[in-house]
Amino acid sequence: MIRLLVAEDMHIVRSALVALLDGEDDLEVVASVARGDQVLDALATTTVDVAVLDLEMPGGDGVSVATRIRREVPGTRVVILTALGRPAAVRAALAAGVDGFVLKNAPVDDLVDGIRRVAAGGRVLHPELAAAAVQRGDSPLTPRESEVLALVAEGCTVRETAQRLSLSEGTVRNYLSVIVDKLHARSRTDAVNIAQGNGWI
Repeated sequence: MIRLLVAEDMHIVRSALVALLDGEDDLEVVASVARGDQVLDALATTTVDVAVLDLEMPGGDGVSVATRIRREVPGTRVVILTALGRPAAVRAALAAGVDGFVLKNAPVDDLVDGIRRVAAGGRVLHPELAAAAVQRGDSPLTPRESEVLALVAEGCTVRETAQRLSLSEGTVRNYLSVIVDKLHARSRTDAVNIAQGNGWI
C-alpha cells in the first residue's frame, strides 16, 4: 500500500483528489491539508510514501515545501500537481529534487501511474514540460539587465530605476532597449512578462 499526503488549497479539488486516489487498491490517502505550512506538521505525525503537492497554495508553494521535505523528511517522495506548466516552475521543481511533475488537466491515470512510478523510485515529467524547460534554458540577460528589469517589474520609472542603480536615465533606457531586443518582446511590459514567466527575474 502506497501511503499518500495530498496538499491542495481548493476544497472541492482536494476532496475529489482524495476520493480518486483512495479508490485505487494500492493507494491510501493518510493525510490531506489545505496549506503549504501544514505539510511538515502532517508528515511529523504520519508516515507518508508520496506527498502530492499543489504548486500554488497559501502558506508555502509546492517547490518551497518540497525543498523542506527533502531536507527534513528525505524518505518521502514528492509529486507536484499544477494547472500551470511554466518552464520556470518545472526547472525550480527539478532543482528542488521533486520526483514528479503532473499537470492538473492530464488524465487521472497519468497521476495515478506517476505516483506509483515515483513510489517505486522513478521520476515523472511530461515530455512537453521537459522539452520546454530545457529549450527555455538559462536567462539571456546579464545580471545588470536583470536588475534593471526587476525594478521596472516593481513599477519603477526610468528615473527611479536610474536613481536606485546609480545610473543615468539614458543608460537605463539603453538597457531596456537591449532587454526588449534580447527577449524578442513587443514592449517593456512584454519583456517583464516573458522574464517573469521564465523565472529570470
